[in-house]
Amino acid sequence: MVIPILVFVGLLFIPIGLACYAASNKVFEVVYRYDTKCVPKNMLHNKVGYIQNASINKTCTINLKIPNAMKRPIFIYYQLDRFYQNHRRYATSFNIAQLSDPKEEANADIKDCKPEAYAAKGIPVVPCGLVAWSLFNDTYSFARRPRRAGGIGGVEALRVIKSGISWRSERERLFGKHVYPKNFQNGSLVGGGRLDPRKPLSEQEELMVWMRTAAMPRFRKLYGRVEADLDAGETVAVAVRNSYNSYSFEGGKAVVLSTAGPLGGRNAFLGRAYLVTGMACLVLALLLTLVCLFFPMTEEHLRLR
Repeated sequence: MVIPILVFVGLLFIPIGLACYAASNKVFEVVYRYDTKCVPKNMLHNKVGYIQNASINKTCTINLKIPNAMKRPIFIYYQLDRFYQNHRRYATSFNIAQLSDPKEEANADIKDCKPEAYAAKGIPVVPCGLVAWSLFNDTYSFARRPRRAGGIGGVEALRVIKSGISWRSERERLFGKHVYPKNFQNGSLVGGGRLDPRKPLSEQEELMVWMRTAAMPRFRKLYGRVEADLDAGETVAVAVRNSYNSYSFEGGKAVVLSTAGPLGGRNAFLGRAYLVTGMACLVLALLLTLVCLFFPMTEEHLRLR
């Protein structure tokens, strides 16, 4: 009974794995790491000083070569390396009641948000905690340079759509429609991006995406999407405002352009997992079959049972 089950699982998992692997290979992405590229050469020895100096222009332009045609929608991600959002002290540094209910902005549990729980004179910070305080604040703007006959054509701006990048449950339940940022990033030490105090948290989707903490030290988070097709051979110019301090922890930053498939972004792990499991089942079934052929059970074995 065991051998037929192993054969069935193997024959089932291998086609599923091939389908998942093929779907992943149809997703095209372009990744460009810019954290060092955007630092002036005379400041490469002191990157922390560069990012903390407000008088230095932090804008730089990078060019992304599109190797394959990319169909809309094209998703834009930012990628961080060596950022441990899964650290227990960091991952628990927020107050879920405060995010959804304006009456809970000063509840007793916001002490868990320390050191970003209270502003001057004990006034509560909304949203409190290290997760919100460290909000990613690099910005990108995109322009395409289509390839024309005889060379590169003119420059065309690409509109980045930032609405709809969060989950509906976050907009409708977790982040309140009547909760507004208060005293946020007003301390002496600014961690990351600022929030618009005129907009409720339910409309601040960049914050929602950021506060969905990652499990691994290298992660990507959705920045926006572009509703335009890109042709193979095009060049996309990205104007980066390099504001986020990843240099203090020697982390990397990258911008990612990616299409999507039936299973989401490019990730061959699922297909490989199915293939390996399916092949392992078939190999094990073959070994058990050989054992049964060369070492069959006898009446003596049955009596021992």
